[in-house]
Amino acid sequence: MHPYPKVLITDETLRDGLQIEREGVSLEQKLSVLNALVDAGVKRMVVGAFVNPKWSPQMADTLELVKRLVPQAGVDFFALALNERGREERLKHSPPLSIEPLATTHLHMCDVFIRRNTNKSLEEQENFWRLPVERAAKKGVQESAIGLSAGFGSNWSGKFTHEARMHELQRQVDAWSDIGATVTRIDMADPMAWNTPLEVAKDIEGIKKRFPSIKVFHLHFHNARSMAMLSMYTALRLLDHSDTLIADTAIGGIGGCPYCGNGQATGMIPTEDFVHLLDDLGIASGIDLAKLIETHHLLASILGRPLHSQVALNGGFPKGGDFYPMDVPAVYTFKEAQHFRLGKSVYEGNPTPWIKA
Repeated sequence: MHPYPKVLITDETLRDGLQIEREGVSLEQKLSVLNALVDAGVKRMVVGAFVNPKWSPQMADTLELVKRLVPQAGVDFFALALNERGREERLKHSPPLSIEPLATTHLHMCDVFIRRNTNKSLEEQENFWRLPVERAAKKGVQESAIGLSAGFGSNWSGKFTHEARMHELQRQVDAWSDIGATVTRIDMADPMAWNTPLEVAKDIEGIKKRFPSIKVFHLHFHNARSMAMLSMYTALRLLDHSDTLIADTAIGGIGGCPYCGNGQATGMIPTEDFVHLLDDLGIASGIDLAKLIETHHLLASILGRPLHSQVALNGGFPKGGDFYPMDVPAVYTFKEAQHFRLGKSVYEGNPTPWIKA
């Protein structure tokens, strides 16, 4: 049996997922999705972002949502923060929010995207990216993390090479080494969905060889080109039992950055599809797939549009008492395919030519 890594799913439905939706999802609706995720067994989720509501209006009620959070044993609630003000607000509300424990540096690789997303340039980035290292040095920090955003490629700049990514990672590792801090985690964010299994394989193999102290791989892949699940599976195959894979996903595969050019079509790995994959591989997730599927349909009703999850549309592999009955008639539509959860009423009256009268 393949020695798979430990897998932690971080559900991004309420942050990356909803940030690409137009305004109108109420606080109560967000809380209903949050509670459904907790009930399904999701242990890590990003519930919002402390960002300027002028540019991300869907995140405007993050503080109110955080104030309504009820701490759950074994469940981590996270919130994104992109500047000092946001990080201070996040810290002020921890708990109930959880804070990633490691001091982290993070570099963007696309000048156009960093301008569109943070209103800064790569030149300006050079002036501040080492600040976490400087602060950590004063505290005597001994363990740290590094990261890249848009490392695989950009809708404005094209494809970036494996060698370019390794160069940017090496700069960060060197900065941490200078203060005696060991890098043990890497965060790879791919907002414009340029990930491919080939490039992910190059990176995983290169990182493990070049930076053997890194044992936690946090991967945030978008799915505009239908590569995200393939890329994540590649990571699963190349990591081993001594590693931890943190996989970011979202219910129904929703998600995307408004400034990347692909809108709602960007998408992420559907949480329910990824849990189904883990179940088939024998990797424990602790998440109830049937409840995730119901969460999918709850969210679809809130957003008023179909979502993108094959498992939510067709169900997981039928097992034992869940096998389809022999008298299932011809099934044609998406709604009729829901008989696995809605029962016989959805296909009543459909033909059964193989059954003799």
